[in-house]
Amino acid sequence: MKVPVDLLIVNVGQLLTLAGPNEWPRTGSSLRELGLIRDGAIAAADGVIVAAGPAASVLDEVVLAPDGARLDAGGNVVLPGFVDPHTHLIHAGSRADEFVLRLGGATYQQIAERGGGIVSTMRATREASEDDLVALGRMRLDRMLAHGTTTVEAKSGYGLALDDELKMLRAIHRLTAAHEVDVIPTFLGAHALPPEHRGDPDAYVRRVVEEMIPAVVDEDLAEFCDVFCEAGAFTPDQSRTVLTAGAEAGLEPKIHADELSDLGGARLAAEVGAVSADHLLYASDEGLSAMAATGTMAVLLPGTALFLGLPYARARRMIELGVAIALATDFNPGTSPTYSMPMVIALGCIGMRLDPAEAIAAATINAAHAIRVAEEVGSLEVGKAADAVILDLTDYRELPMAFGTNPVRTVIKRGRVVG
Repeated sequence: MKVPVDLLIVNVGQLLTLAGPNEWPRTGSSLRELGLIRDGAIAAADGVIVAAGPAASVLDEVVLAPDGARLDAGGNVVLPGFVDPHTHLIHAGSRADEFVLRLGGATYQQIAERGGGIVSTMRATREASEDDLVALGRMRLDRMLAHGTTTVEAKSGYGLALDDELKMLRAIHRLTAAHEVDVIPTFLGAHALPPEHRGDPDAYVRRVVEEMIPAVVDEDLAEFCDVFCEAGAFTPDQSRTVLTAGAEAGLEPKIHADELSDLGGARLAAEVGAVSADHLLYASDEGLSAMAATGTMAVLLPGTALFLGLPYARARRMIELGVAIALATDFNPGTSPTYSMPMVIALGCIGMRLDPAEAIAAATINAAHAIRVAEEVGSLEVGKAADAVILDLTDYRELPMAFGTNPVRTVIKRGRVVG
């Protein structure tokens, strides 16, 4: 007897299931294993995949309910919805003036020293209401969804005071309850030093540890605790203090590491058992090897390197060393204002020499592992959420070649067409 379904996607020229042993993030040659099926089909019921594979076998297994939706992919590529595991979704204000300053030769560090950068966005975000932040976040999620992103991580970090950090995280929770895109919250109270603590960073770290983390946990507002470990932000010792306190309170550690210099952030990530270390533009082989040994993932953000004119992270070396890599937009107002995971995939190939298959795996199943949602999303397998994207392309290798455009034709979230 055939299984009734309410979604059937047929005439799929290339179905990239990413199926396989997905209990752990992919490393090495397994990054190129896309589970490609030609002339494929997908069937789903109640938002969950019932069958995914060759069209003939899928159609033998299922029957479309009278009120179900039948989508014709037109011989194009179908792949899992993109997972964006590093964004700064919630903020207010603009940093257009700083963009012009950088074009004139000012560095990120120089702008920050003048009171710009993160602190500039902090001021605007503190002035915004929670409703304002929700409205801005909804608009941004709409744009991400249009580019094929169906799950996104979102950080606080532009409040830098207890009430404002909680305001940001509450806005994130309201969004994930009201929007098609699933939003995974991260607490980033240690993003920068607010002006009121400029002369005493240790006092601010104590405030993060003693006031903010307990309040975040008490309201169950975050899954992860992040910190910006960098010259001008937080030292490795200060970062360790924050991440350890977060872990003891039940927030898994993540870290902005070695973005502007090799401060030892990769080594620290391995030491504290971080889920991921993100950026890693200047990470040493020693630090990367330590991450490989402990299973700490590398979340790479090539949009930031492009926008700041910095060297790209050494993705090929990371793969050689056995580090599991993921890709993310780092969407934020100052250093990577892009909503597009397809653009990030293109930069991963063009700037970091990833193979298209590696970049796609890094933006789907590995990205899901980077925010602990791989049991639900990141691949098109029976029992997982029916989150899928139909591209306007007939060959997946064309995806990075479409940079600067939106190659997404249709977005399906939990079995419903949403874009």
